[in-house]
Amino acid sequence: QVQLVESGGGLVQAGGSLRLICAASGRTFNAAAMGWFRQAPGKAREFVAAISWRGGSPYYGNSVKGRFTISRDMAKNTVYLQMNSLKPEDTAVYYCGVSQQYIYTIRFNDYDYWGQGTQVTVSS
Repeated sequence: QVQLVESGGGLVQAGGSLRLICAASGRTFNAAAMGWFRQAPGKAREFVAAISWRGGSPYYGNSVKGRFTISRDMAKNTVYLQMNSLKPEDTAVYYCGVSQQYIYTIRFNDYDYWGQGTQVTVSS
């Protein structure tokens, strides 16, 4: 079992920045990749970014490329999502997930564990 706790969400004006944090505990040594997804009201969960837990290049959804940066600290079992140049359309609940099987995947169903989510609201 892996437990994930997200934090760092909040209300920010357009053009501002936030840093989301995902703290993992439990059997994290089984993790292959960790990713961030988001879900806005009435919309499907959307891939944001992911990174291989043991190294390798991160990858991003098209809507956030150049603005968001994912990183991880294995010593702290933590993954970060630095979000810059935020737009109102970035408003959503952001979820952190762990995939135990796939090193590179953008598919929601490939992730085995999820946190409770953190709300990000960007005002115009």
